[in-house]
Amino acid sequence: MSDCLFQRYRTHVLEILRRVVPEIGEESLARVELTPTRDPAHGDMATNAALIAAKPARRKPADIAAELATSLLGVEGIASAQAAGPGFVNLTLEQSVLRDIVPIVLKAGESFGDSQIGADTKVNVEYVSCNPTGPIHVGHCRGAVVGDALANLLAKAGYDVTKEFYINDAGNQVAALAWATYWRYLQAIGSTMDAEAFNAITPNGLQYQGEYLIPIGQALAEAHGTSLAEDGAKPAPAEKWFALVKDFAVARMMDGIREDLLTLGVKHDVFTSEAKVLADGVTDRAIKALEDKGLLYEGVLEPPKGKLPDDWEARPQTLFRSTEFGDDVDRPLRKSDGTNTYFANDIGYHLDKVERGEQVLIDVLGADHGGYVSRMKAAVKALTDGRVPLEVPLCQIVHIVRDGQPVRMSKRAGTFVTLSDLLDEVGKDAVRFTMLTRKSDAQMEFDLEAVVAQTRDNPVFYVQYAQARCRSVLRAAEEMLGAETVTPAGLKAVSLAALSADAEIALLRRIASWPRTVEGAATAREPHRIAFYLGDLAADFHALWNRGRDETSLRFLQENDREGTLARVALVAATAMTIRSGLAVMGVEPVEEMR
Repeated sequence: MSDCLFQRYRTHVLEILRRVVPEIGEESLARVELTPTRDPAHGDMATNAALIAAKPARRKPADIAAELATSLLGVEGIASAQAAGPGFVNLTLEQSVLRDIVPIVLKAGESFGDSQIGADTKVNVEYVSCNPTGPIHVGHCRGAVVGDALANLLAKAGYDVTKEFYINDAGNQVAALAWATYWRYLQAIGSTMDAEAFNAITPNGLQYQGEYLIPIGQALAEAHGTSLAEDGAKPAPAEKWFALVKDFAVARMMDGIREDLLTLGVKHDVFTSEAKVLADGVTDRAIKALEDKGLLYEGVLEPPKGKLPDDWEARPQTLFRSTEFGDDVDRPLRKSDGTNTYFANDIGYHLDKVERGEQVLIDVLGADHGGYVSRMKAAVKALTDGRVPLEVPLCQIVHIVRDGQPVRMSKRAGTFVTLSDLLDEVGKDAVRFTMLTRKSDAQMEFDLEAVVAQTRDNPVFYVQYAQARCRSVLRAAEEMLGAETVTPAGLKAVSLAALSADAEIALLRRIASWPRTVEGAATAREPHRIAFYLGDLAADFHALWNRGRDETSLRFLQENDREGTLARVALVAATAMTIRSGLAVMGVEPVEEMR
């Protein structure tokens, strides 16, 4: 039996639709949906099948809907089928069908909702990928959470997922990091040179002056003494120290970034170095591949409107015909001096992923990269002849507030709130859950007090409180019925006939929709749907809990009704397991009890 009731009954709908409308094609059948009804009074499920079939059948949707409803009444488990509206069919299931979801959940455990719609397709999800020039800050946090939850969601849906971080360890910013680190090194060995004096000898100015580089400079001094300087503590020529200091600084910064991400619950499978991609010649191969396809030419671009980008020149450049693949203008790959643009290097990196066998590429980027999306999609499409899609979810910035006022918590970093500061303030679970309570491309305010408030308005607390209540019921049930009885194995075979109240059926209906939620969220690449679902599931459970206060027959544990108690305990166990399944996708730890 399929875990997904909606897929199971959609199969029946499609079988009957093929008989009712023989001329319907597979493309139309793929658009047939079976979704939860908005109002339980209208049934458990609704299908648009008649609306989809009306055009190929050249019939009125209402007539097809009536015929479908009559035929669907003969399907086992369907209690009623009624044509509704302009051509929908509403289905009500037998209560026993909804009850049957409980032993399925108890058997599956946290794997309940696992799907194979991904069919082991290899998906690379790249996220965070911040420059290793400073501590990771809250500007990266939303992308880190969204990317990690999306990767978890896709894995649950059956995709073969790789979580990747791209280390931008080549280019001017990393060079600036090396110079800033060297300045802190000089200070560590006793140099009296101040920032202004050092700035005068630095190629592009002293860009990174945060205190976070002080311990790295001290570590350099401990490892190399004064060997990287001249005359005790004076700057040496850059060729003497630059490569060593750059690699040392990047390695130390990445250690800190990894540590902060692990504290957030984020662990990447692969860290790819931009410098290595360049050294391996992948970018040159990518440019050659585009040239062989006749997609490069020498030309001069019109000046863009607004602020000129760094890679624009009013001189002949090597241009990529990205407009042939949906971009608004052609893009430069090489400057007039023959050096690659940043875009060219990124094309090489994406070719590297493709050469590793990735079948779908997903780059989770900040909203400030929105203008970058069309050109990168064009490049990947050109390189792979459209075989490998590139998807780019965008994440809006998060504003940290307290009492409605902006917050700046970090002294060590200088001008921004570090991820470490945020995690110290509110904890991993509150950060992760809250970041997923809105669609990633929507603006968000992260209220430091609201996310830890123990109120119904706080979705983190509301869901965790539901889990804690479930666990308290199960602990009490162990005392009443015995620990072995309350295990999933002990509850799988109990009679569930006592589950018939509206609030109980509503909770069963919600649990039954979890596999569909996983598939829908994975297909849409929208992990925030998991947070929404868990909020609805928690609301259904809390409603049943509150009903039990007024109606003794709905209380979970009843001394004089063992069969009913076992049924309700099984429902509570299934609820707890479904919550755990959802929290696992979000990377949030379930709680055993609230303090």
